[in-house]
Amino acid sequence: MATVRYFAAAAEAAGTESERVEAADLGALLSDLRERHGAELGRVLELSSVLHEGQYVSDPHLPLAHDAVLDVLPPFAGG
Repeated sequence: MATVRYFAAAAEAAGTESERVEAADLGALLSDLRERHGAELGRVLELSSVLHEGQYVSDPHLPLAHDAVLDVLPPFAGG
C-alpha cells in the first residue's frame, strides 16, 4: 500500500495527515482519494502538486509500488 501524506489545506480537506492506499497507478490513487474524501479534497487536488518519492509527478499511468510515498502539496501563501 502506498503512503499518502497531506500538507496544509490537503490535510484539512482529507481529515488526516497521512493514510495508506492500495492503488496500481497514480490515476487510480487520485480517483480513490476523491471518492474517500469528497468534493473538498477533489478541489484541493486540482490545485496541488503531487510528489512521488520527492519528484513532481502528473502522469496518471505512473505505476506505484506497494511501498511508494506520495506527498500532496497545495499552493502555499507567502514566499
